[in-house]
This record gives sequence, C-alpha cells and structure tokens, in this order.
Amino acid sequence: MLRRPRRNRKTEGIRSLTRQTQVTTDDLVFPLFLIEGYNKKQEVASMPGIYRLSSDLILREIEYCMGLGIKSFDVFPVVSDKDKNQEASEGYREDSFYLRALKEIKARLPESHIITDIAMDPYSSDGHDGLVKEGIVLNDATLEILGKMALAQAATGIDMIGPSDMMDGRVGYLRELLDQQGFQEVGIMSYTAKYASAFYGPFRDALDSAPKFGDKKTYQMDPANRAEALMEAQLDYEEGADVLMVKPALAYLDIISDLKENFPLPIAAYNVSGEYAMVKASAQNGWLDGERAMQESLTAIKRAGADIILTYFAKEFAEGRRR
Repeated sequence: MLRRPRRNRKTEGIRSLTRQTQVTTDDLVFPLFLIEGYNKKQEVASMPGIYRLSSDLILREIEYCMGLGIKSFDVFPVVSDKDKNQEASEGYREDSFYLRALKEIKARLPESHIITDIAMDPYSSDGHDGLVKEGIVLNDATLEILGKMALAQAATGIDMIGPSDMMDGRVGYLRELLDQQGFQEVGIMSYTAKYASAFYGPFRDALDSAPKFGDKKTYQMDPANRAEALMEAQLDYEEGADVLMVKPALAYLDIISDLKENFPLPIAAYNVSGEYAMVKASAQNGWLDGERAMQESLTAIKRAGADIILTYFAKEFAEGRRR
C-alpha cells in the first residue's frame, strides 16, 4: 500500500499540520440581548449561559469579549409589551433604550464592530417581521418602517445593519435610503436565505417576539427549497448587500456551500438559538461532550463555506482558546 492516509493522522502534530479548516475568533459574531434598566442580568431559560443584559452590563460584556479576540457583536433589543404597537414605532423612536445603548457602545468602545437587527418583530404587537393589515403581512408598506429603523440605527454610529425581515426588495430600498442620507459607510448584512425553521424557539423566548397569530411561512423560506436561495442571493447581491447570510446554519450547510460557490461576497451563517440549545441540553444531560460538539459544529459551518459565523458559542469558544 503506497498510499496510507492514516500516516497523516497518527499524532496531534501531524493532524494540526494537515488540518484543512480552522475556526478562529476572527470568524465569529457574538449575538447579545439588550434589556432596559441598570445592572440587570436575566438568564434565558432555554439558552443556558446566555443572558439578557442592561446597557451597562453589555458594555462590560463586549469589552471582556474583545479582550478574548472577539471583535463583532450583533445586538438585539428586548422590548416591553407596553412599548409595542402595530407600527413598531419603538424601533425608530429617537430616545429609545436600544438607540441610546448603541450610541454609548460606539462612543465607549469605538473599535467594536456593531451589527444591528432590522425587522419589526421585536417592537410589533403582532410579533411579525412586517406590517400586518387584516391578517396579511404587507411587503411594500413594511419597507418604509424598516427604512426609519435603519436611519435611526445608522445615526448611532453602528457599523452594519442586518435586515432579517425577508421582505422583497428591502436591501435595495435600505441601501438607497442610507446612501441618500449620508450613511454610505454603513454595511448591510442581509439575511438572504432565512428559512421558516423550527430552530428559532429559544430566540423568540429571549425577545418575547413570537407571532401572535399564524406563522412566518409567507415571507421566510420553505426548508425544502434549495434553488430559491440562489435567486434570493442574486437579488440581494444586485441590490447592494455587503454580506449574504444563511439562517439557520447546521441544517442548511448545502445552502451555505451554494452561496459560497456562486457569489463573490462574504458568506455569513447564523448558528441559531435552537442549534445552541440542543448542544447545551444534551451536554447537561451527559448525552454528549458539549465542548467537542461545539467545536465540531463551528468547524462544519466554516467548512461548508461560511466566512462569518454568528453564534452564541462565541464567548465560550474564545475562552476555551485561552485555556
């Protein structure tokens, strides 16, 4: 046998030399949940180790994580029911706790790369990503509201917006609006192929943003569809997106690979709350090795072609690298 592949596996030294995929903190974005108030910390019951944090504690968390080598953070607001309405106006109210916190983060930690979420569901009394009239989520009417959110967030100094709503044409609408208002440097990480997935449950618990009726299947993609993701990606590419995202990640590795192969933009993948919770719950029950499962999951996502990975494991991964 002239060719014995096991020769390149026999020691950790040779395995590390021949390893084809390496995940580093440079690849990771850490999603964070922001709540109103001071010195508040609430664990998300369905996401062990993940907390809702007030702005003072989020500042500390970002600073700590930057010390671990994590540079990018995606901040999501947890909005009180009293501040929600059908038009999601809290999403662009000038003095909202979310906008104040974003401004403070960029002022105090200017080297942090801050991504924000553009969608109505955190602020909507209907819990949908778009404007609802007579039980229907309206596409074009939603764009105007998303535009108000984008301008309000851009004015805080953040680096990139993440439209997660899946309304048709929103990337082009937001790009044109941002450019017209002098925010040409604000990037767009589009949730390009966002599937109507069962893996979002813990995230909706964290934000209390589940739909009050129906589901999101009229705007999020059917999990059965693959070619449709290429069409969505082509539209976002032509409309000016800077990054294309696939969400979720682990059940959609083929979609990540397709986008990587067909588009010259960075490809992001969101290792979503349900994927995180499954590993954590299994590890807590002793059913698998949690750290190895985390490493293997992140490696698989990068191996499929993701340049950027949004993951609740980011801090844990970085701390493990320091040990």
